[in-house]
Amino acid sequence: MNVRLLAHTPNPDAVVAASARICYSDITSGELLKGEEEKLSGKLIANLFTSGHLSTFEHVSFTFGIDGLSRVASHQLVRHRIASFSQQSQRYVKMDDDVVVPPSVQANPEALRIFQEQAESAHNAYKVLTEMGIPKEDARFILPHGHATNLVMSMNARELHHFFRLRLCRRAQWEIHELARQMLILVREKAPVLFAKAGPSCIFGKCEEAKSCNQPYKDMEDLLLD
Repeated sequence: MNVRLLAHTPNPDAVVAASARICYSDITSGELLKGEEEKLSGKLIANLFTSGHLSTFEHVSFTFGIDGLSRVASHQLVRHRIASFSQQSQRYVKMDDDVVVPPSVQANPEALRIFQEQAESAHNAYKVLTEMGIPKEDARFILPHGHATNLVMSMNARELHHFFRLRLCRRAQWEIHELARQMLILVREKAPVLFAKAGPSCIFGKCEEAKSCNQPYKDMEDLLLD
């Protein structure tokens, strides 16, 4: 999997802080943004987060390029409805034999052999069908669920916090967990204040899962190096 931050709202920490201040100020938004100080932004954003006043987080967004994600994971990803997605089309793009192999399969030689044989068989059938004149949009029905895909995804900061809280839990599926981990590293570089407390509930308080993993992360470093 390869994850890149393609674009983001400039000065995201300052934009969120200025958006909050406009509610209680008689000066323009442009003047607020121009005068926003990082040290004050940090305190204000922390208070917003603690109070649950996250509407101002929606004013900044981040766009990611994601390559090599399985369609198993992309089907989970689109459940996050407050986001925008553009995904590689299997109707128009001829598929190669790139299939994501789960670590549990990689670690078992016999399981890996079975997995690879089935994936290869499915792709060979896909190739034969397309050579017979079957449209790619119909031949793709035979492809494995774990076939790799590429996509572009945009989320605002509020939805990213929600995404990180769910998908960085140890109980999350391994592939989307790794996607979330890489995304968090990228956004923290651009908005360190805004995402200072992004992550699963176990880091910042009490586990919110109905069934805990009973192995909470010690801190943010423990999470990002997981």
